[in-house]
Amino acid sequence: GIFLIIVNVNGNEPFERALKRFKNKFIKAGVLRDIKKRAYYLKPSEAKRIAAQKSAKNRRRNMWRD
Repeated sequence: GIFLIIVNVNGNEPFERALKRFKNKFIKAGVLRDIKKRAYYLKPSEAKRIAAQKSAKNRRRNMWRD
């Protein structure tokens, strides 16, 4: 999707603080994740296979957490 991240900067606010707020909004909006996801086409069958692998990995990992 199209992302528009707006950070209002107060007149006496340091630039670094405004930049940090922008970075936090950028991460929470998932912009980078979306860019990486759209970097190349993933066939639906490959997406299902990868999702199944992740699910199996999480199941194995969570089996010992009880």
